[in-house]
Parts: sequence; structure tokens; C-alpha cells
Amino acid sequence: MNNYLEFNFKIEPLQPWNEILMAELIEIGFDSFTEEHDGILAYIQTELFKEEELKEVHLLQNPDINISYTFQEMPNINWNEEWEKNFSPINIEDQVSIRAEFHPDQNLPHEIIIQPKMSFGTGHHATTYLMIQQMLGMNFENKTVLDMGCGTSVLAIFAKQQGAGKTVAIDIDEWSVENSIENAARNSVELEISQGTAVNLGKENFDIVLANINRNILISDIPTYVSVLNTGGQLLLSGLCFFDVDDILEVCTEQKLTLKKKLQREEWVSLLLENQKTL
Repeated sequence: MNNYLEFNFKIEPLQPWNEILMAELIEIGFDSFTEEHDGILAYIQTELFKEEELKEVHLLQNPDINISYTFQEMPNINWNEEWEKNFSPINIEDQVSIRAEFHPDQNLPHEIIIQPKMSFGTGHHATTYLMIQQMLGMNFENKTVLDMGCGTSVLAIFAKQQGAGKTVAIDIDEWSVENSIENAARNSVELEISQGTAVNLGKENFDIVLANINRNILISDIPTYVSVLNTGGQLLLSGLCFFDVDDILEVCTEQKLTLKKKLQREEWVSLLLENQKTL
């Protein structure tokens, strides 16, 4: 089991900067978070931590936000236990329940059961909520689907539950791949799951591409997503803060994508776009 560093970040004001800080920390290797009343606890494998990368985190340099931190080494953390202490079921529009096996059934029309293990904190509920909320209004029947940066594969699982055909889930993280395989089995759906990035996409085309990642990766990879998206296909994005939208839409416009629907929850945003390019 890997040793971890625990960083205790004190943040003032707390909202919305706690969520934004988590998003920035993910980009430099932090992989699990616990939300506190005055900040966050953030965890990174000891061998992955680079002090110079932390010093370059944009939010830590913002003079309008007061962020301080301490850290300590935390060997042999039981991540399942930590997650169970901090995770609560997610209810989306009284239509979809995302819960763990130890939570009671919420008796909603749709249910997804996951066990995120060590790589998933509680900080992404807003973006997951937005993605599922958008997906409730989409037609997945017999559509080919790609879930990029799949994490727990909750989005790929829900796509299959909504009638999707072949569904591919890809993540750069080995733990995510293992976890996705287990979660697919828990929900009795068939996914094609692999480790990689957008660079690994071949010539196969998709009707729908789902990408709940972060601003920098999306800006870099949107052209690749479009290259494998059928004409008239849909690209659903989240992992974005409200102030990222203009930059993302600039790239989308260059790629002949048309904005169809924008949703916002707290400081987070989801964008549904349609591909106008002819393959």
C-alpha cells in the first residue's frame, strides 16, 4: 500500500474556492479529498508530490483568497474506510440515485451502485450531478458512447442503463480502470474499459462523447473528441468552472460544435454541444 501525504488546507472564504482548489490539485496528482467546515483535507502519494508544482497552483497565488496549509505523512490509509465516512448518496432530480452498496435503496427510477475506492473524493458531486442531469434529457438508445476520463464509470454505466449500445470507458489512472471494471459488474452492464488518454483513440467513431474532466485537458483534447464524433453527434462536457466557459466555447466554435444546452450548479458548469463537422 502506498504512503500518502495529507494536506490540511484552510480556505477563507470557503465557497466557491474549496471546489476550485480541489480541481487544481487534481491536476498535480492529488487524488482524494475530504471537505471540512473551514477547508479541505487533500491527499497525494508521497512519491508523486512535487513542492514546486504546488507553489505554482494558481489559486494559492490569488491575493483575494486566504489559503494556508500544513501537511503530514499518512502511511497505510484505509481509503475505503475514509470514503465511507465522508460519502453520502447522490439524488439527481429525484430520478437517479448514485450510492454505495452500504447505503439503503432510495427507490428512485434509476440507480447506480459504485464503490470508488481510493481515487475519488467527494468534491465532484456537482459535476457528476450536471452530467447526469444533462443525460436525462438525451437519447442514448442504441447509440455508441465514449466516456473519457471515466473515473468510476458512473456516466458510462448510466448511458448503458439508458439503452446505449457499445460503450467505451477510458481513464489515465490504473485505479480507475480497475474500479470501473468492478462497478460495471456491480451494475450488470457491459463496458469496454481501458487505460489511456485521448491520444489512444483510434479511428472508431461515436454518437456521444462524455468528458467530465477539467479545463486544461478539455481544451487540449476537444479536437480529438470531435475527430471521432459522428456528424450530428453530441459532446457533453463538465469539470468546468463558470469562468472557464468562454475559453471552452472558443475551442468548440473552432471545431464546428454548436452549443445546445448549458447547465450550472454552484460554480460548476456543463455544456451539451452538437457536432456540425462532416467526417
